[in-house]
Amino acid sequence: MGRIAAAGRRVSSAYSPDAPRPLAGYVGELAAYAAVLGLVGARVRAGGRLPRGLGAADVALLGAATHKLSRLLAKSSVTSPLRAPFTRFREPAGPGEVTEEVRLRHPAGHAVGELVTCPFCLGVWVCTGLAAGFVLAPRVTRTAAGALAAVTVADFLHLAYAAAERLAEPDSA
Repeated sequence: MGRIAAAGRRVSSAYSPDAPRPLAGYVGELAAYAAVLGLVGARVRAGGRLPRGLGAADVALLGAATHKLSRLLAKSSVTSPLRAPFTRFREPAGPGEVTEEVRLRHPAGHAVGELVTCPFCLGVWVCTGLAAGFVLAPRVTRTAAGALAAVTVADFLHLAYAAAERLAEPDSA
């Protein structure tokens, strides 16, 4: 095991000699992701209920729901207590959102901090969970995804309305 750890340190140091990166933490996250996929795959195989595929409407629903849930988890003020063990508040970042920075140096904690503050990174995990839900509990998942998609539409409408209000102000001409 010591030889594997030493090899990992050599690879990490060669990968990023000037700015340490939490490669060991990323390996842990990848292993967790693979384990979750394995469990979902085993459950699907045992149930034998794999759908033929996703239609365009499913992909749109999954995309809108993934967008909203990943932003909610990664950026929302209200979900900051979930990220707080790994992050530090930096500043507000728009309607109901915050900017945070990773505060842990340990590779595992740092990697988790990066994951939970990045809606793009978190989106892969969220989409995987929702896709698994489409297979394992389709009615519940479609209802939840539909609600998240509706909030996504509402968010864009709020932003469009605010932009229209700014354009309608006398000083904006």
